[in-house]
Amino acid sequence: MSRLGKTPIALPKGVEVKGSKDGSVHVKGPKGTVQLQLPAGILFKIEDQMIIVERDEVVAPDNALYGLYWSLLRNCIIGVSEGFEKKLTLIGVGYRAAVAGDKLDLQLGFSHPTAVEIPKSLQVVVEKGTVITVKGIDKHTVGQFAATVRAMKPPEPYKGKGIRYENEFVRKKEGKAAKAAAK
Repeated sequence: MSRLGKTPIALPKGVEVKGSKDGSVHVKGPKGTVQLQLPAGILFKIEDQMIIVERDEVVAPDNALYGLYWSLLRNCIIGVSEGFEKKLTLIGVGYRAAVAGDKLDLQLGFSHPTAVEIPKSLQVVVEKGTVITVKGIDKHTVGQFAATVRAMKPPEPYKGKGIRYENEFVRKKEGKAAKAAAK
């Protein structure tokens, strides 16, 4: 059984959790509302501002999804109370970004401008033209959009140019000229 799944999840002030008979959970907080569909056999109960996730051993004899849905429910609660944020940095001469309507316009050294459509549930802010901040209440959507933007021009190991996460470390390689001079 999942060790984390056994621990109760604290409910912050202003967050409401409601369950329905079809197994869906509605989490409402100051930042918005999120819905999560629980599989058969995974149940939850609320006691003293704490959520306890339980498993019905008759319906779901295996416990493979127990810890997963504990974590997904916890992410929903954190999302509606605090939100999630990812920062991306553009490194390279002439690399810049701008938000134009519902699209993120990226200038990445290609012969054509690159535009990425921003999902409606996300907020994207560009600071100084090179720092992209992605905010939202759904952890999966925030992470997937940040990964999609990063995949447009991932950091390369020779000069370090490209799009990288805020605290990402890119190990640089030495080029052919440096290896030839060492012989």
